[in-house]
Amino acid sequence: MQIKFLGTGGSHGIPNIGCQCAVCQSTDARDKRLRSSVFIETNGVRFLIDPGPDLRTQALHNNITAVDAVLVTHEHKDHTAGIDDIRSFNYLMKSKIPFYAQQRVTKTIATEYAYAFAEPHYPGAPEIDLHTIGSQVFDVKGVSIVPVEVLHGSLPTTGFRIGNFAYITDAKIIPHESMLKLHNLDVLVINALRTEEHRAHLNLTEALDIIQQLQPRCAYLTHMSHRLPCHSELERILPSNVRPAFDGLVIDL
Repeated sequence: MQIKFLGTGGSHGIPNIGCQCAVCQSTDARDKRLRSSVFIETNGVRFLIDPGPDLRTQALHNNITAVDAVLVTHEHKDHTAGIDDIRSFNYLMKSKIPFYAQQRVTKTIATEYAYAFAEPHYPGAPEIDLHTIGSQVFDVKGVSIVPVEVLHGSLPTTGFRIGNFAYITDAKIIPHESMLKLHNLDVLVINALRTEEHRAHLNLTEALDIIQQLQPRCAYLTHMSHRLPCHSELERILPSNVRPAFDGLVIDL
């Protein structure tokens, strides 16, 4: 399995527009963060988790020319605003792209991108097959995907486990039943928005507490805002098995 971090920032990305803070003004390339997304290749199947607003740039930077399936964590625009750019993969692959998400999320996509589902089909619209998932394991081209239900404030969102890799973003609470799905991981990716408390996102202390409970071999932080320290400082203060992810990071399992 190979995991590419396409984006590791929060909903604003880093730098924030107009911000003069040390993180936004950093010259370290690892502090330049697009909106959070990952690209996973396993057993010959290519998955995109969250087609956010930076998808076009992310695909170009990472030479991504094919996507076999899209997994969507939730409907917020920093995770879905790039859906129109799925057209490029339709053209290259000459096929529709299946999307997998909770029913609430598939309904929102069908509404907000109604032109993609209208009949007769407009030839310039993205071609998407929507698949509704629940809490049960589902299969995509022979790859088993375990949905991991979490809470983003009061909004249910979905993390995903593939083999011994799990990706959790925009979580504030991970229920006990979902924690049980996250044991014995080689790699856990989890959101850590900032150092201060947030009503809908894990902060750094909370994310580290969950990592301590789950004991993955290695954990990476994502969905980070400019209200965390710079990347180099985070590397210095984090436990040895926890690392800040950065855009362009590649992990091979």
